Amino acid sequence: MTDLFSLERGTAPLLISIPHLGTQIPDAMRDQYTDIARTVVDTDWHLDRLYAFGKALGATMLGARVSRYVIDLNRPSNDESLYPGQTTTSLCPTETFRGEPLYREGCVPDAAEREKRVATYWQPYHDALRAELLRLRTQHANVLLWEAHSIASVLPRLFDGKLPDLNIGTQDGRTAAAPVLDAVKRAAGGSPFTWVANGRFKGGFITRHFGAPQDGVHAVQLEMCQSTYMSEDAPFDYLPEQAQKVEPVVREMVTGALGVVLEMNAVGR
Repeated sequence: MTDLFSLERGTAPLLISIPHLGTQIPDAMRDQYTDIARTVVDTDWHLDRLYAFGKALGATMLGARVSRYVIDLNRPSNDESLYPGQTTTSLCPTETFRGEPLYREGCVPDAAEREKRVATYWQPYHDALRAELLRLRTQHANVLLWEAHSIASVLPRLFDGKLPDLNIGTQDGRTAAAPVLDAVKRAAGGSPFTWVANGRFKGGFITRHFGAPQDGVHAVQLEMCQSTYMSEDAPFDYLPEQAQKVEPVVREMVTGALGVVLEMNAVGR
C-alpha cells in the first residue's frame, strides 16, 4: 500500500494507467499554492469510475493519488518538451491550463525541489509501471498499455477551437502495432463521437517511453474531452447520463485493441 498511487493487479495482458487522476497536494506544500491551484482544476476527474470496466477484463489498474500540480507523471523527468514549438505544461507546472499562476510569489520550485519531487513522486510511479509491464510480459508475449486521460474541451492556450471528443495517440504509429491502432480507430469511427488519431495529442511521455511494439508492449493514449462524461465546471461532477453514452465506446476501443493483442499472443507473434 502506498499514498502515491493505487494499484490493482490483474492477469490479462492489459495495464490501464491513469497518471493524472490524483488530487492530493501534500500538507507541507499547500501554503505555497494559490487558491485556484488548490482546486486542482486540471485533474483527469473520475477516470477510475469511467474505466471501472477494466477490472472485469482482468486489467491491472494503476492510478496516481498525487496531483499533477505537484509533478506531472506524464512528462520526462528532465522536463524536455514533448511538443516543441507548442504551448505545453511542464514537469512541475507553474500555471493552470488557462494560464493562471499555481504558486504564490516566491514559492515556485527551484531545480533542487524539482529533483526532490522526481525522486519522491515521479520515480515510484514509473517504477511501478515498469514492474507491472515486466510482470505481465513474463506471462504474455504482447501486452497493451492503455494511457487514460481527459481534458477540458476548450482551452485556447493549448489548442484552437473545441477538441475532438476522443483523441487517440500512438506517436504517429510508433508506440503500437498498426492492427492495434486500427482496432481503436474502428471503435471510435463507429461511435457518435468526434475523434482523431495522432492529432494535437500524440501520446505523452509514458506512451512514448514504454510503448515498444517490437518488444511486445503496445501503448495507446486516449485523451477524452471531459464534456463527454462530466461537468467541466466546479465542482466537476460526474454526469451518469453522459457517461453512459461514452463508456461503451471507450470499452469497445480498449477491448478491440486487447483483442488484437490476444490474437498476436495466440499465434505466437
